[in-house]
Amino acid sequence: MIKKFNQKIPANSLSYVLICGGIIVLVVLLGIIPLYQYNSNRSQDVKTIQDQINEKKELGQVYLLIQKASEKKEVHALPNPAKTRLSRQDVDKFQDTFRVVAGESGLMTISMIPDVKTIASGSQNLLYNVTIKGEFANFQKLLVKLGALSYIDQIEEINIKQNSDSIEFRLKIWIALAH
Repeated sequence: MIKKFNQKIPANSLSYVLICGGIIVLVVLLGIIPLYQYNSNRSQDVKTIQDQINEKKELGQVYLLIQKASEKKEVHALPNPAKTRLSRQDVDKFQDTFRVVAGESGLMTISMIPDVKTIASGSQNLLYNVTIKGEFANFQKLLVKLGALSYIDQIEEINIKQNSDSIEFRLKIWIALAH
C-alpha cells in the first residue's frame, strides 16, 4: 500500500548545493560584514556630531551671556582739560584740592611738601613731594581725578612701597604757576 519512496541525491546536485552554499557564505562575509562595520562607523560619526551640536548649543548660551555683559561695560574716559596755570597766591588751593580728591578716592594723605628749590620767584613750576597711603585701586581713582585738574603740569615720579597694612605711594607732582 504505501510504497517507500527512496530517493537518492545525485552527486551533481550535491555539488551544486555546496557551490551555492559557498557563494552565500562568501556574500555574507564579503558584503554584509563590511556593510555592518561601515554602518557602525557612521553611527559613531553621527553620535560625535550630535555631541558637538549639543556642546555648541550650551556654549551658545554662555556666549550670549558674555556678549550681554560686555555691552553693559562702562566706557571710562580719562579727563583731558585745557591746561591752565595756578597763580602764586592760590598755591594753597592745590593742597586743599589734593586732600579732598585723595579723601574721595579713599586714600589718606600723609604729607605734602613743596620743594624749596622750586619756590623761587622766577620758577614757572612748583614741585610737590606727596606721600599717601591706601589701596592700589583707590590710587588709580586718584590719578584719574588728578588728571582733571588743569593746573597739574606733570607727575614726574611714582614710588610704590608695600607696607604690612596698606600701600604707600610717593609722588612728585609739578604744578604750573602763572608769572
